[in-house]
Amino acid sequence: MHSACEWTVNRRQFIKSGLSLAAGVATLGPARTLGENRSEYTRWAFLSDTHVAPDPDNHYRGFYPYRNLQIIAEEIAYNPPDGVVITGDLARMKGETEAYENLKTLLAPVTAQRPVFLGLGNHDDHDNFSRIFGNAPSNGMTVAEKHIAAAVAGPVRLIVLDSLLVDRASGFLGQSQRAWLKALLDASDDRPTILFFHHRPRIDLLDGPRLLEIIKPVAKVKAVVYGHSHKFRFSEYYGIHMINLPATGFNLSSSQPVGWVEARLTEEGGAFTLHALSGNRRMDGSCQRLYWRT
Repeated sequence: MHSACEWTVNRRQFIKSGLSLAAGVATLGPARTLGENRSEYTRWAFLSDTHVAPDPDNHYRGFYPYRNLQIIAEEIAYNPPDGVVITGDLARMKGETEAYENLKTLLAPVTAQRPVFLGLGNHDDHDNFSRIFGNAPSNGMTVAEKHIAAAVAGPVRLIVLDSLLVDRASGFLGQSQRAWLKALLDASDDRPTILFFHHRPRIDLLDGPRLLEIIKPVAKVKAVVYGHSHKFRFSEYYGIHMINLPATGFNLSSSQPVGWVEARLTEEGGAFTLHALSGNRRMDGSCQRLYWRT
């Protein structure tokens, strides 16, 4: 993986302490990348909308999601980042068990080396997902019927939420998950924090306004990363960066790329590089540099 723009820091060798996990229902792979050294930067791969089907030959709009993820996983594994986050719609249609079996196989080259955090979207199924990936230890931090994870990776904190609302295209966090998030934010240090979930917070997330009420005054929340629209774009909400990831499986418009985003994160901000596998590849290798609000 080669990034078109590097975040300028004086990085030391990989430190030997482990990734600090706060909770992790949807966590795969070893937790031995960056620890809590805030002078480091951390490099991550962000994916969304993999849409892996039970049939590896399933295709849509001329795209083959299984093959796409196979290529991307091998690329990531060749030069592994410190971790991976996938923000939901892991499965193609209704979260079949066989789809998650395929997903697990495809991610194996990465999970053998690095932790992978999986969020759930409207095409996923809680029970089938748990049947294949299991329930990781929660360390006393759980939300009923939701798959959540939180970790400290060097200079930043990552929180993966679950916006799946059964049998609905729209998303919903729910009161319990919002309360869990608020408690975690209140209890955590001032490390820059990035939230991940599937739905667009100001469009598809039914309790998006309530979420934004929680995070708007919390200065340590610097960015929200999501998918669902199969569009790649950056925007802001009161200084909070809103990062809409491209789909890995297929696009819904010929103007959009199909691929993933490489993120280099520091205490000051992040550099986000698009890796466009197919679709509109005009912006392949382009980098967006963002600075965190203060």
